[in-house]
Amino acid sequence: MGRYRRLYVRYMAQHLKGLMSYRVDFWFGLLSFLLNQGLGILFIGLVFSSIPSLQGWSFFEVLFIYGFAQIPRGLDHIFFDNLWILAWRIVAKGDFDRYLLRPVSPLFQLIAERFQPDGFGELLTGLVAVGVALVGLHLSLSPPALLLGLLAILGGVFIYGGVKLAFASIAFWTKFSQSWLFAAYRVADFAMYPITIYGKGLRFVLTFVLPFAFTAYFPAAALLGKEGLLFGTGSAIIAGAACSAAGYLVWRLGLRAYEGAGN
Repeated sequence: MGRYRRLYVRYMAQHLKGLMSYRVDFWFGLLSFLLNQGLGILFIGLVFSSIPSLQGWSFFEVLFIYGFAQIPRGLDHIFFDNLWILAWRIVAKGDFDRYLLRPVSPLFQLIAERFQPDGFGELLTGLVAVGVALVGLHLSLSPPALLLGLLAILGGVFIYGGVKLAFASIAFWTKFSQSWLFAAYRVADFAMYPITIYGKGLRFVLTFVLPFAFTAYFPAAALLGKEGLLFGTGSAIIAGAACSAAGYLVWRLGLRAYEGAGN
């Protein structure tokens, strides 16, 4: 583990050095994601300007769920963004072979190769939205609830990471799987709002097929007192472990099926 930690620190240092060489690109990417997420909050405000509540959910409660959803999504964006490149071109262009030539885990190399600061836009938006919602609801989280919330966020990161790894690994068979991954992430957008407003079919998908509901709705609702605290946060951790295991299994199967750049 010490070896991997040193390698990861070295990778991050190299990426940060490169990012600081392109400060304009860094700030442009960050501001673009802040603007994008801000439009999502504006949409919620427009909805509640016409109605007092959304099937029993107030503006600040929906804002809390929306903000909570952005935190694990932003962290996933920061640390696991290179999986998008795997789905897009690494396998298709034959670049994956170089990961196999080094005496380090190919998955570790793939993840550590890219550090995406654009995700700080989502992360910052989420933190601000959660803070504003807590003030608006006059709600303070107890230390146990805060700890469980942080663990749920970690579970959410692994849900996103596991789903992303599974769909990106489809590229080992199809060479290009970005469209599959993009479709999965469009489903994740529905998890930014209370899933109780959707029909049974979509709720089933968000809970049991692509369990993005555990990245936001269940833990956020638990912290708001609308779900059991241990269930809402604990289920996010369990779902994160399950998604990570499933994603890694697909990755391993994909490695076995990989034929190399020359075939």
